[in-house]
Amino acid sequence: MLDEAALLARVQAPEGEGREILDAATREVIGRAPVQSEEELDAAVARAKAAQPAWDALGHAERSALLNAAADAIDANAEALARLLSREQGKPLNGPNARFEVGACSAWLRTNAATVLEPQVLVDDANLHAELVYKAAGVVGAISPWNWPMMISIWQIGPSLRMGNTVVIKPSSNTPLSVLALVSVMNEVLPADVLIAVSGPGAVGGRLAAHPDVAKVMFTGSTEVGRQIIESSAGNFARLTLELGGNDAGIVLPDTDVSAIADDLFWGAFINTGQTCAAMKRLYVHDSVYDEVVDALAEIAARTPMGPGLDERNVLGPVQNKAQFDLVAQLVDDARAHGGRVVTGGEAAPELGELFYRPTIVADVTDGIALVDEEQFGPVLPVIRYSDIDDAFARANAAEVGLGASVWSSDPAEAASYATRMQSGTVWVNSHGGLHPMVPFGGVKASGYGLEFGVEGLKSVAVPQVVSTPGRTS
Repeated sequence: MLDEAALLARVQAPEGEGREILDAATREVIGRAPVQSEEELDAAVARAKAAQPAWDALGHAERSALLNAAADAIDANAEALARLLSREQGKPLNGPNARFEVGACSAWLRTNAATVLEPQVLVDDANLHAELVYKAAGVVGAISPWNWPMMISIWQIGPSLRMGNTVVIKPSSNTPLSVLALVSVMNEVLPADVLIAVSGPGAVGGRLAAHPDVAKVMFTGSTEVGRQIIESSAGNFARLTLELGGNDAGIVLPDTDVSAIADDLFWGAFINTGQTCAAMKRLYVHDSVYDEVVDALAEIAARTPMGPGLDERNVLGPVQNKAQFDLVAQLVDDARAHGGRVVTGGEAAPELGELFYRPTIVADVTDGIALVDEEQFGPVLPVIRYSDIDDAFARANAAEVGLGASVWSSDPAEAASYATRMQSGTVWVNSHGGLHPMVPFGGVKASGYGLEFGVEGLKSVAVPQVVSTPGRTS
């Protein structure tokens, strides 16, 4: 078991080298991240390619045992990992935050290890026996984001390793130390070169996506970068799983019991201080309960503790980086200029630190302003009034993205009956954003394509092959 200092010493660049990484809350230097080159990335891919056949040859049972051992190693170092994550990303230790994220890493690995993917018999008659089987793709290039850096990395690493691939992962330049530490802990038990992390600038990620020896690319991030990866894949024909931007809508149906849903509404939007791809980014509320919903959300926002993540009392943290902080502030200011009513928040909290922005509810806005039409990815929720249900669904579906959505009602059956009207990969009823390691997850439209989690997630990091043999002879 390592403490945070020992863990950091393992992964940071030698003294005088690398790039300074700042504590998201205090802006103090945490450590120095290695800055590796495209040539070093090429060497990493070559090592992973050389290691892949032996890893594949171990078979599912042995690979699963090693994934469970890696999960054990994560659990043994969970507190050190959570503290480093809290400082670098900004999320507090408690609540659905840093300790939760580290726990999810080991849980997802164990699920990947336990999930069964059997050959599928397609035809079995006197003339033909045909089966669909799934084989390792080869080297998987994984590019992970800064908002859930450890957990999303595991979503990419776990199924890839389980299916016999090796992985080269490039973490976000904003949160490299967390991912490097996670990989270091896992590599205590994994064979050499099965999992390699390369820390560097965006060009390194671009090279990874286009590398001729990378057979599969997994990327979570912006739609803009996702489009670049699609273009890159034309050169190497890499298979893609892209989980891109979202502007998730929630719709509260008429006469809903607001007291029964208010807390879940709030956390559907403000989990990880709003910095979650599938968080609720805009909320459409029927006239009959509009004012009650706005007041309830504002009351929860005002009393939810925000501050530095290592303070055990806090459950909301800073915006992770200055560019995102500036975008959040700009969108709120623009909404205010267009007549939006800031019910609570609406300003920075400099007494807490440079990148803290108070949890904000903005009412009396509508489609057509930036805060509603664009993804804010921060601690702000616009609440939009509607009177006609058909109109609400039309407005919710007008976005070019479609990651998640939710429908809220005192009658879950009624809400479920509306769910398929949403143009999104996932629709939740009376909740928003909850994920399960056995339930497939992915977006539609400009939120990307490909599924993660469960059996479908294993299939997505493998190559399908049909094996046909003569049919039964008796």
